This record gives sequence, structure tokens and C-alpha cells, in this order.
Amino acid sequence: MITVDYKDRRPIYEQLTAKITELALSGELKPDEQLPSVRQLASQLGINPNTISKAYTELERRGIIYSVSGKGSFINSDLSAAAGDRQKELEQRLRECVRDLKRSGADKKRLLDIIEEEIQGEEQ
Repeated sequence: MITVDYKDRRPIYEQLTAKITELALSGELKPDEQLPSVRQLASQLGINPNTISKAYTELERRGIIYSVSGKGSFINSDLSAAAGDRQKELEQRLRECVRDLKRSGADKKRLLDIIEEEIQGEEQ
């Protein structure tokens, strides 16, 4: 479920943060579900435990997870703030993509067609 892409330019901790956030917001990771321990996930992925710890710290800062001393890390039951932050982040990426497409010569009709195609694909 949680993987690392070594071809991705983002640091591994950012990939982990993004993936766990995505899994939590999509409901694949349930509220109050326990995450693997730092050591377990590091062993499973074959990466340094400090990288996992950094990702978990960032997830806790963003309100995606919470930690219970001696018990581990768990998915937060209230992800509304995180969902709003994620939506803002994705909207910014969409705006950047639209600007890039416009610079490459795509017209308004083509941009709207692309968005409509994606919405239609999601509904099927």
C-alpha cells in the first residue's frame, strides 16, 4: 500500500507524507487506524528509519496522524483541515498546468475539453 518511487524527484519523506495523506483522505486508511511503527515501515521499504520518522513528524504537524506515547501513530479522525490544505495544493498545481498548457498554445476550448474528459472519466 505504501511504496517509494526512486525515480521521483521528491525526497522520500515527502513521497511518504503524500501517500499516507492520500490514503487517509481517500478512506483507505481509516480514522484511528494504527500505522506501522517507524522501524516496521523502514524495514518493509528498505529505507532509513529517520526518513520514516521525518514523514510521521510532518504528518502529525499537518494533522493527518496523531501519536500516542508507547502505542504508536494513528490516523486522525478529523481530517477536514488536511483535506482543505490538500485541495488548495491541488488547485495550485492545476493552475500551474493550465498556465503551462496556455503557454504551449492550447486554447480555452481545449482546456475545458480536457477537464470535461477527466470529470466524465471519474463518473464512469
